[in-house]
Amino acid sequence: MSSCLQQHPFSAPFGDTYPSVVIHIDGIFNNQAASKNGAIADFDGHGSSFDAQYLPHGSWVYDEITYELPWSWGLRADNVLADNQIVYLPELATVHELHFLYAGDGTYGASEAKLELTFVDHSTEIIRLSAKSWWTTITLNVGAIQTPYHFESHGSKKNWNVTHVFQWSTAVSSYTPLKSITLPPPRSSDRLHLFAVSFTPSAAEQTVGPALLVRRARFTTKWEDVDGVRAQVVEVTIANLAPATAFSSGSVTSPFEVYIVGSDTITVSPGYVNRLVASDQVRVDVLVYGTSSNGNVAVQINNSFGKILTVSDGWPVTPLRETWTPDTGVLSTHETPTWWNQAKYGIFIHWGPYSVPAWAPPTSYAEWYDWSLHNPPDSGNPTWDHHLETFGKDVVYDDFFANFTGSKFNASAWLDLFDEAGAKYFVLTTKHHDGFALFDTGNTSHRNSVNLGPKRNFLAELFTTAKKKKPQMHRGTYFSLPEWFNPDYAPYGQDSWPGGLAHNAFNSSEFEPYTGRVNISNYLEDLQLPQMLDLAELYDTEIMWCDISGPNKTLEFAARYYNHAAAKGLQVTMNDRCGAVPDFNTPEYATFGATQSRKWETSEGMDPNSYGLNSATKPSQYKNGTTIIQTLVDVVSKNGNYLLNVGPNAEGEIIEPMVKNLLDAGRWLKYSGDCVYETVSLQKCTHHFNIVLRYPRPYTV
Repeated sequence: MSSCLQQHPFSAPFGDTYPSVVIHIDGIFNNQAASKNGAIADFDGHGSSFDAQYLPHGSWVYDEITYELPWSWGLRADNVLADNQIVYLPELATVHELHFLYAGDGTYGASEAKLELTFVDHSTEIIRLSAKSWWTTITLNVGAIQTPYHFESHGSKKNWNVTHVFQWSTAVSSYTPLKSITLPPPRSSDRLHLFAVSFTPSAAEQTVGPALLVRRARFTTKWEDVDGVRAQVVEVTIANLAPATAFSSGSVTSPFEVYIVGSDTITVSPGYVNRLVASDQVRVDVLVYGTSSNGNVAVQINNSFGKILTVSDGWPVTPLRETWTPDTGVLSTHETPTWWNQAKYGIFIHWGPYSVPAWAPPTSYAEWYDWSLHNPPDSGNPTWDHHLETFGKDVVYDDFFANFTGSKFNASAWLDLFDEAGAKYFVLTTKHHDGFALFDTGNTSHRNSVNLGPKRNFLAELFTTAKKKKPQMHRGTYFSLPEWFNPDYAPYGQDSWPGGLAHNAFNSSEFEPYTGRVNISNYLEDLQLPQMLDLAELYDTEIMWCDISGPNKTLEFAARYYNHAAAKGLQVTMNDRCGAVPDFNTPEYATFGATQSRKWETSEGMDPNSYGLNSATKPSQYKNGTTIIQTLVDVVSKNGNYLLNVGPNAEGEIIEPMVKNLLDAGRWLKYSGDCVYETVSLQKCTHHFNIVLRYPRPYTV
């Protein structure tokens, strides 16, 4: 496509495309990632490798950026394992953006890698890359390059988790030309590998006026209701490649509007930009009708008086999807809806039978009480010792069901608190790994709060009240795909979720009961999938927040979920722990050192170490209002949402220290929430400051 802004007073120094220049790094390749025809590689230091047949080769374009990949994989070194190497730019250039194809070689989450930039004036700058692991089990990252599996044990077997190479772009100071990039020192684990590096140059300082290019124009699967008709959201990113040194002459200081024009496409709500300073980027949402067929459109920019300033043509149309089918290629196009992107802040609720003992040793999760009690079942285990001393050896976990009363649970009071705290959505733990559900699970299981314990459907009470009293607050459901000790899960058991009855923690010759279990034939078909579908189709959950992944029927679920939501006029989303086709990533108790290109949501408890209530935690240890706001702003500035957890007690009360601190944060948000809600965070920003844009009339700062 043509990304150049033509017929305008702005300069277009790079012709018809968003520029990228390859930085050749093959001269410092020191690691072989790919195996081919018996030539076995050792990518991660443990005998694992990519299958060469799934990796693209040669000159390869992704997100308008050209990279140079090996022309032949599996024969020799094909990537750089970071070890303090220095990567020199091929030419003297002031840089607008750096672009990387990379992978971490750990097996979970992301590790931060610091790269040092050295400029020709000898100044330096540190950029932080949150390096995602090439494959994971619990979460599902989505890379620019994906392979269906990778080799393990020096090629003798396959690991069928989807495996990735990731893309990342970052801003660079454009005050002076960049000379080199120094890679991080070596690590013993979670090492950083680079496959390719490119850069986008800034315009020459002598260029007259702003140097604007359309960075991308992307037709999304998102929509907005405009006068009863669904209008498709087109995300348009505009870059001003004028260097920061040309701030006065290279900045756009007058408002302009962004339109999509084409033979079948009508803009019903343009994007608005008030200003765009030199070396910055801005992204706006343009709402359009008429994208029922494929083709190409142009991005048109008008000034505030309606005069056409620029036109960028050749951008491909992807029609708004009307029907979802259980296919990875279809479902993977789904993305977080606009309301979720704008909400920024939600409340997580971990509440269940584990709220009765409400205890964990330091740095442990109290909601894992049942598992911790049994692992290991001896006096070296703090949870085992605590249980023996507090409850005695004759009490098993299922005995806590009777004490999980919820007698003081008040849905209206909870929702008022969340609202006053400034949250725009909430996610209730409907079933944790103990298999105890807070809703009616019908004939799939009687291990729930309707058949046992309080004999109440807490999910129904909370959702019904929310729909009536807080319709603006979006509703979500956490759901654990596996269950620790469910005998029916045993055929699918893995790691800390083995399935099978638990041996009594104090008498290993006896099995503990799995109260409420009913006879089913298959865990996935008869329990997991039906329960997930009930959350989607009976309760209209807007967020399906799965946990643990593992064996699943997620493709079948997602298709029904999205079609049901569309029929009811809902826009819904699903996280990366459902085992397939995620909309957003979900690190725990973690933030990133750099802006993420993919939407993400960090979750953590108000407790410093636990989601479920832990009576061992002192009131002073809970996150106070200042900490909550600081974390929220940091996460939002890096393209994330913040899901802050409360752990009610067994009676259903949210304890006073949590309430106070939530309300303290809420008071700040009442006055300053405009700096948080409905904002957009971009990777490109002047000298690494994150830009914040208001929707639908964004501004750059």
